Amino acid sequence: MYQYILLAADGSENAIRAAKEAIKLASFTESSLIDLVYVVDFEKSKSDVLHAASPESLEIGRRRKIAPIEQLIKEAGITYKVTLLKGEPGPEIVRYANEANVDIVIIGSRGLNSLREMVLGSVSHKVMKRVKCPALIVK
Repeated sequence: MYQYILLAADGSENAIRAAKEAIKLASFTESSLIDLVYVVDFEKSKSDVLHAASPESLEIGRRRKIAPIEQLIKEAGITYKVTLLKGEPGPEIVRYANEANVDIVIIGSRGLNSLREMVLGSVSHKVMKRVKCPALIVK
């Protein structure tokens, strides 16, 4: 079915729900790989760097955000890798997914209200509109 699954995650409850769906899909094919992608947002990254004790502690903090998702995937016995990207989440996920030729992108939705979504746009909708493969938004 889907061999190469990109799971875009930020450590939120929505990302955990998306991870559970990615695990379900991956379990159908023995050779599936989940690429757990976390994007370090440039806007938030500046503040993080200023407050971090060291580059290592910054990296550990970022990995800690996705640790529960990583644990779910490990417990399910699914092969996975972690990819950390830097930039604006929507465009970076799209760029990476299109360049890597993934089979499907799975991303959680924060459920912005319609006004905020219209003004700001959501990462999940930006990804959905621009990736060149199937995409699944998990609510």
